[in-house]
Amino acid sequence: QVQLVESGGGLVQAGDSLRLSCTASGRTLSSYAMGWFRQAPGKEREFVAAIGWSGSNTYYADSVKGRFTISRDNAKNTVDLQMNSLEPEDTAVYACAATPDTFFSRRYYLGDAYNYWGQGTQVTVSS
Repeated sequence: QVQLVESGGGLVQAGDSLRLSCTASGRTLSSYAMGWFRQAPGKEREFVAAIGWSGSNTYYADSVKGRFTISRDNAKNTVDLQMNSLEPEDTAVYACAATPDTFFSRRYYLGDAYNYWGQGTQVTVSS
């Protein structure tokens, strides 16, 4: 089992930046692809960003492309999400997830593709 814990959420103003971190315990993440998802009140869970096992492949939702950057440090078992130019529409609970899925390149945007999830961290952007 993989345990994931997010940190870095908070309350910020529109236009500000936040950096979310996801830390794994008990097992290295080097063999897992990783994703970030978010869910706002009254909304369905939404794919945000994903990164492959080696970090060479990244994927982004159109709504965050150019503003958010996903990265990983396998030596530290961490995955980060740098969020710039935040907007009120970015307000949500953000959760990281991990998967050993060998078909990741075709399923990275599907929550069902991920086996392990963190508890989520709240990001609130005020205008």
